[in-house]
Amino acid sequence: MKKTIGAITIGVLVGFLLTDCGIAQTNQKLAQTSFGFLSVVSDARAAAMADAVTSLQIGSSALFFNPAGMSAMDGFIDVTASNNQWFADIRHYTFGVAVSPFKGDYGVLGFSIQCVDYGGFTGTRVDRDPLSQKGYVDVGIFKLNALAIGVGYAKQLTDQFSVGGQVRWARQDLGDSFVPNDAPSRPVFDGTGTTILYYADSARTASNRLTPFVFDFGTQFRTGFKSLVFGMSVRNFSKDIQYVYEGFQLPLVFTLGISMNIMDLVPKLPFDQSLYLSVDASHYRDHPEQLKIGLDYRIMNMLSLRGGYATNSDESGFSYGVGISKYGFAFDYSYTPYGIFQNVQRMTARFSF
Repeated sequence: MKKTIGAITIGVLVGFLLTDCGIAQTNQKLAQTSFGFLSVVSDARAAAMADAVTSLQIGSSALFFNPAGMSAMDGFIDVTASNNQWFADIRHYTFGVAVSPFKGDYGVLGFSIQCVDYGGFTGTRVDRDPLSQKGYVDVGIFKLNALAIGVGYAKQLTDQFSVGGQVRWARQDLGDSFVPNDAPSRPVFDGTGTTILYYADSARTASNRLTPFVFDFGTQFRTGFKSLVFGMSVRNFSKDIQYVYEGFQLPLVFTLGISMNIMDLVPKLPFDQSLYLSVDASHYRDHPEQLKIGLDYRIMNMLSLRGGYATNSDESGFSYGVGISKYGFAFDYSYTPYGIFQNVQRMTARFSF
């Protein structure tokens, strides 16, 4: 009877996820948010599984996906550090720490850092002098960067139900921009009797540095049928922000997930192994819905072979990865082809005891 109920539950939820992903594919939601770095995944294990980790227990890495996913830590502390070699030589780094004092009786406390190094750029602005030969003015080299620092908490309220949340202080520095005023500063004569208005002196400098607070929330529910788990998360919730004239929202995302160790359905195994299947359905504010499917095959709890697939992705779809763990240390690697953007490689080191 339990197997039947579990199978029906899985079928209903997967059907719901598939339906939810297919409903709004016709909606074009592009370039509607700012602080896009908050949506970039740097954790190698999650990236190898196409980010389908909402219903998994993944220690301090859960701070970047679903804070409830660190509620069932086995040890006292879990530390992760990730390096993401993103497009155009942009570097994303994440660092997470989860501490579970008193064997989790009072919950798990987490700290997260996410930072981005965009490198240096040659700055120019339009030269509004109609007599200018180049049409632009060099303003020198400038650098852009982004940072998010968070504090999270998760707790198992019962043997089956866990909750978690996180608040982050985010900062994005896009440098300064020159904004022209409405009125011209002075007339310029081109020698033909025509008066041309000159605006360059009437431009003002505007700062593009914002520091909003960002909130994340998530839950996990263990059904009691084998290792079947449901998960839900809401990430990047914040008030609207504004650069000079234009207002933006942050990349809010709602995710529903389900996962299970498929080997639980096999009566007898020749050796210690597991095969976790995880499925997430994500609803985004700024691009079409996605269905994400991830697999994690573990052998002797030491070697992991991973793969994933995400729908509605223009340049990527499949992702791959491998992980090695022993004596509390772990190293994960993921590889994601991105078409014309070439490939993205991520590496994560973990320590827990």
